[in-house]
Amino acid sequence: MEIIEENGEGSENISEVQVNSQPSGLSKTAQKKRLKQLRYEARKAEKKAKMKVEKKREGERKRREWEEKLASLSEEERSKLIEERKGQRKERMEKRSEEREHKIQRLTKAKENGQNIIIDLEFSHLMSRAEIQSLVQQIMYCYAVNRKCSSPAHLWLTGCKGDMESQLQRLPGFDKWIIEKENRSYIEALEDHKENLVYLTADSDTVLDDLDPNKIYIVGGLVDRNRWKGITMKKAQEQGIQTGKLPIGNYLKMSSSQVLTVNQVLEILLKFLETRDWEASFFQVIPQRKRCEADSGEPQGEEDEEDCQEKDNESGTKKQCIEAASNS
Repeated sequence: MEIIEENGEGSENISEVQVNSQPSGLSKTAQKKRLKQLRYEARKAEKKAKMKVEKKREGERKRREWEEKLASLSEEERSKLIEERKGQRKERMEKRSEEREHKIQRLTKAKENGQNIIIDLEFSHLMSRAEIQSLVQQIMYCYAVNRKCSSPAHLWLTGCKGDMESQLQRLPGFDKWIIEKENRSYIEALEDHKENLVYLTADSDTVLDDLDPNKIYIVGGLVDRNRWKGITMKKAQEQGIQTGKLPIGNYLKMSSSQVLTVNQVLEILLKFLETRDWEASFFQVIPQRKRCEADSGEPQGEEDEEDCQEKDNESGTKKQCIEAASNS
């Protein structure tokens, strides 16, 4: 859907066609939320377009400087400088290749002895296309963060089918990801290990003190949790599997936004596996805006749309992780 006008004012001028193309039967609140999402997407697309132009200009500037520098040198000096630059580029490429190989080795080793963590993708039918896209971005972030870890987890994507699978397949390098991709549900894929499945949900009465290397922890892949309160707990109960929740309330208090993104939950788990310290893990991962003096419950990997947008605005670190995932 095109949302950027040629005059660059897409963030302020959503076309009438887009506004009127919202699904009929939506409540006023849902319509407002949808319009807010359209405006957000317009601003995001506009920012991306501007960055692309700036990157092109920067490339042209560097090219001109290089050509001017070469023109000012003698033939011998020019040849020497070109060879030096080729050597530096080769060195960088070799270093990147070595780092990539080390990461591949760590992920391969994690398949054998890493902590098993599942992202449950069976909720895609409950989400809008925009929400699915948001979750796909979070999954890409999850893979990139795990890939950087000195002791990564063994990640699983279960229930990976339909629109969710199609969106994931569009990610650069997704086919090369060292990760378990299952069209089946985790119950089917791991039926011989059902007794070790533990669904992480805020509604659980069991607070985790530690992570058991023999357990397989499940994070619910669901955006806009407010529409589906208690859904992960209900699902776990119906399937007869264990549940647990992170001990966030033992270490800090949350603001009114009491949900964490899937990637935040995964990053907390990875930090704990590295440090065995819940408090340090929470404070390193949970954004300051989510922490306050008010009482709250413990979120377990489901988020609302507004929080996803806010998270997406923290583009610096996320961009680096996206690039890392693309270079699988």
